[in-house]
Amino acid sequence: MAADAKVLIFAKAPVPGQVKTRLAKVYTTEAAAMLHAALTERALETALSSGLDVVLFAAPDASHPWFATCAEDFGVTIDQQLRDADLGERMLDALDRTLRGTSLTIIIGADCPALTAKHLHLVLATFQVEQCDIVLIPAEDGGYVLIAARRTHPEMFKDIAWGTDTVLAQQRAALRAAGLTWTELETLWDVDRPEDLPRLRALKPPLDFTLPSSEQW
Repeated sequence: MAADAKVLIFAKAPVPGQVKTRLAKVYTTEAAAMLHAALTERALETALSSGLDVVLFAAPDASHPWFATCAEDFGVTIDQQLRDADLGERMLDALDRTLRGTSLTIIIGADCPALTAKHLHLVLATFQVEQCDIVLIPAEDGGYVLIAARRTHPEMFKDIAWGTDTVLAQQRAALRAAGLTWTELETLWDVDRPEDLPRLRALKPPLDFTLPSSEQW
């Protein structure tokens, strides 16, 4: 295991109308924001249970009081995502900054409760066995829920249409063009759409959030 590896959790402040917008058919904007906060807290618990150093990378403004609450409740460092930039630019900035002091950096989002500490340890083990630059965990919706890197390239996130079902395919193309090698682990599910909610209801241990009844899906 890379003793100096870090896990970066990318999360937005739980502002109604700005998070989990694709769940508007099921939730009010206030409830969607509460769900986002609960998912972020689950991601923090997962990352911390791995035994690795954890940093919560905040957007759009790390001064939002909810981030201070997370820092106090979970004992993690809060950092600011790059402002006025797309997701790829923000991830590249976070990777580059973190890799100056670590040999390996893992970025996860806040919306994949299927991700466990075992997955994080498997990422570390994969780097030990394979001479790759990047490890990805794909998502069922065509994106990915984790990217880990031990080196970067300025164009590794070039020409990716974030938030679409082509993200993973475009990420592969960008890595190939940048001359980076990668390995992909098993595909997981995340929580973006109403059809993702049945599995979220069945999650063990359950999320600290009251989900709507099945009649509302």
